[in-house]
Amino acid sequence: MGSLNAELNENDDHSGSATESDEPTNTKTETDEDKEKECPCPPTPASCPYQVNEKVLAFFQSHVYEAKVIQVQYRLKEWTFRVHYLGWNKSWDEWVGVHRLMKDTEANRHRQPVFTKKRDEDKNLKSGHALQMKPRSSNVGRGRKRKNDSLNKLVKLPRTPNVDDILEKYCDYRSKKDGLVADSTGEIVKGLRCYFDKALPIMLLYKSEREQYEDSMAADVSPSSVYGAEHLLRLFVKLPELLVHAKIEEETLTLLQHKLVDLLKFLQKHQSTFFLSRYHSAEDVETSANKQEDD
Repeated sequence: MGSLNAELNENDDHSGSATESDEPTNTKTETDEDKEKECPCPPTPASCPYQVNEKVLAFFQSHVYEAKVIQVQYRLKEWTFRVHYLGWNKSWDEWVGVHRLMKDTEANRHRQPVFTKKRDEDKNLKSGHALQMKPRSSNVGRGRKRKNDSLNKLVKLPRTPNVDDILEKYCDYRSKKDGLVADSTGEIVKGLRCYFDKALPIMLLYKSEREQYEDSMAADVSPSSVYGAEHLLRLFVKLPELLVHAKIEEETLTLLQHKLVDLLKFLQKHQSTFFLSRYHSAEDVETSANKQEDD
């Protein structure tokens, strides 16, 4: 636009038709154009991906919850949304970016489990936890005690069966059931083993287990050949968080989720074989290890 005005002014000068009143008009047009470039108009409300009162699925600390958009604003060239988590106190309301939200569709609900306050309350009722019948302080104290006790317990290593054994047994199970092991199953088992080996020292160990890890792992040994179902199950808890950041096509992700659910059912079916009935204290594990060295 500026170059076009310059050419017009040049032609007017040559023709002698330019007047003093034309110059301010051209200057004003250029100034308005500069302001328009510096301060672009916000997009229309129709272009907003989510509307007020729309029910959505919202990510919160690696889980997905039902929520409702209660406010929308456009700041710093992006949409932000204030959401209310359905069934939760208003104190949990927060502003989130578009990356924290998904449309509430059946397809998105199948991609990840959706947690709701009602579901958690139903679980407590079915378990016979009549919270209103017990003092709150007593429950809190017992909960903390159970948590501290579990964190101070260790699994005797190496585990039998280990993760490699369990995944191999799962492949044998699928082979007998389907007549052969599908390529997709083999790839998923291979990827799961790789995820486990990399994730265990980073996010699958309690603080009290790290010293045991350093003592038990040799340079040429993989965690999947030392640890068992207890730590494999911890990986399943972390998988939704890991898969959110993985670039996986929706069709592939759906297949992966079906396979992982099938593997979880396999673990549940053989829980008496794969899982320990109880953890051991650190002193017991250390004593057992010393006896093995003496032998």
